[in-house]
Amino acid sequence: TAVLAPSKSEELLDQLRAYAARGIAVVLITHKLDEALATADRITVLRRGAVVLEGRADELTEDAVTTAMIGGTLGPEAARAPAPPRGEVRLHARALELEREDGRGIGVRGVTLVVAAGEVVGVAGVEGNGQRELVRAVAGLGVPVGGTLDVAGPVGFIPEDRTTEGLIPALSLARNLVLGSGRGAPWMRGGRIAWPVARARTAELVEQYDIRAAGPDAAVSGLSGGNQQKLVIARELDRRPAVVVAENPTRGMDIRAAAEVHRRLRRAARDGAAVLVASSDLDEILALADRIVVMAGGRLTEAPPGADRAVIGAMMLGAPEA
Repeated sequence: TAVLAPSKSEELLDQLRAYAARGIAVVLITHKLDEALATADRITVLRRGAVVLEGRADELTEDAVTTAMIGGTLGPEAARAPAPPRGEVRLHARALELEREDGRGIGVRGVTLVVAAGEVVGVAGVEGNGQRELVRAVAGLGVPVGGTLDVAGPVGFIPEDRTTEGLIPALSLARNLVLGSGRGAPWMRGGRIAWPVARARTAELVEQYDIRAAGPDAAVSGLSGGNQQKLVIARELDRRPAVVVAENPTRGMDIRAAAEVHRRLRRAARDGAAVLVASSDLDEILALADRIVVMAGGRLTEAPPGADRAVIGAMMLGAPEA
């Protein structure tokens, strides 16, 4: 259901329940506890390859399932902090138009968007409605065909696909950390890379971000997907970017890891970055963003303050696809 609007998710889950009622065995694999508790007859929780909880869904609470999934409670740091005050504008799009990624027509039409230092703006939308083209243009990976786009630098980009766009799996953690760094990086010495410095900084980030790895020289290919994503986030945020662009930053991550990613993005905003997050998971947007904008049919609309998931879900389906 990650790529579906809420109403479409409900339709899918209704179909699964209908299959079960006809005698078909259905297995639903999801990180979304509300879906599991509302849809399943029985729930099994796996953690690190072992079954840690089994039971009837109507006898389990969300807290019990969460605790089983992460091996403890999320703690106070996972709580939502008050929205920071808005600072200077770091991202300003005016009547922006962008081609579709596949080159077949216009994917973003007349979008105006302002994101200031100190705030997290969430972009909600069913996949394929222009949000991918928008965030990639902000990250410098797309050229407008109309309008203007002003983005302060440097920009930290957390791409959706960490293994093909964020990292080179065959290389070590340290070498992936160095990728894309400019001459101002602390390991640069007269145009050369001081590898002991890079390895030392990698070791510090491995500890700070709780990256489960053998060390700075370990190959990224040996890390789990969640730990690979932590490395991407550590590298991008360590550069102290003026703008952070994150595309589905917690896809495939467990609850604890996702909460830590959210905490890091909020901290980047508190430290003065303008943070733009595009996610097909509406619950993630609702949990993370100070303001929410919705992409539908290539056009952008700002959600009313305090809008719930039903209102935003309707907005996601409110415009025809281009």
